[in-house]
Amino acid sequence: MKFKALVISEKNDSFIREITERDTADLPAGDLLVKVKYSSLNYKDALSSTGNRGVTKKYPHTPGIDAAGVVAESSNPGFSTGDEVIITGHDFGMNTSGGFAEYVRVPSGWAIKRPGRLTLKEAMIYGTAGFTAALSLYRLSEYGGVKPSHGKVLVTGARGGVGSHAVRLLAIAGYDVTAVTGLHANPERDFPEDEKAMKALGASEVIPADAVNDNENRPMLKAKWAGVIDTVGGAVLSTAIRETAYGGAVTTCGNAAGADFYANVFPFILRGVSLFGIDSVECPDDLREATWNRMADEWYNENLVNLGSECTLEEIKDKYIDIMLKGYIKERKVVIL
Repeated sequence: MKFKALVISEKNDSFIREITERDTADLPAGDLLVKVKYSSLNYKDALSSTGNRGVTKKYPHTPGIDAAGVVAESSNPGFSTGDEVIITGHDFGMNTSGGFAEYVRVPSGWAIKRPGRLTLKEAMIYGTAGFTAALSLYRLSEYGGVKPSHGKVLVTGARGGVGSHAVRLLAIAGYDVTAVTGLHANPERDFPEDEKAMKALGASEVIPADAVNDNENRPMLKAKWAGVIDTVGGAVLSTAIRETAYGGAVTTCGNAAGADFYANVFPFILRGVSLFGIDSVECPDDLREATWNRMADEWYNENLVNLGSECTLEEIKDKYIDIMLKGYIKERKVVIL
């Protein structure tokens, strides 16, 4: 069966993007063939599209680490033709042909059935970014024991994909949210716009990144946060840990501000702070499904559609990959297939 896909190829030491026709017979092995209805653009997809070997090792390749669609063929009795499914994580879209295509074939363990009232389009407005945010909230509340009554929760990198979803999910769950923005290209120019956007998502307070950046590496700082969802790493994460209150918890999932950070044992042994790493790629299936179910139930965002806009595969190829690489995209791009 022929279908349309975005293919990245290496030619003469450069990488080119083309919308080409592929055949389902050439897709990798898997017990599910899925007709993709929606995908979404992530930073990993943009990197894969430029030949980044840390994301994708072999080319030609079709990126797209998220997909939502309908089962076209299944050899697994747990799935039937016509089931609506979401695919994220594992190796999908990195070294396995991904969601920027009308069809994908994957192992059934990579897919979950669309949960509750969440539509396929809404699932892709969330995508890996939204799932990572929800997984951070799940860890913070269920493993870290941070409750809304305990005090303020800080979200770093709040203007980004994971951060903005985290702000909204925390607000829906009843937390008092302080959002940190200002790591992108023009923080002074953009802060008023960021502040307005964050408060619309439910943040009670918005602060610049400089306010959470202690470069003196003092062992402990004044306790401010019951919990932290960190998306940027570096000095911001270091500062947030040392500002977390007794019994609080911190989750971390990104490195936009740096992969290394200063740390000492005092927040952990004197305040009992917990630090949780968030991995959305190899997340256990039961935790993945439980988190998506909460996103479709008690954490359901009635205004989720306002966080994303639709685009075509051609627009991804010609426009939005480059814009994302420059750091200028401030909303989720949902690809219609």
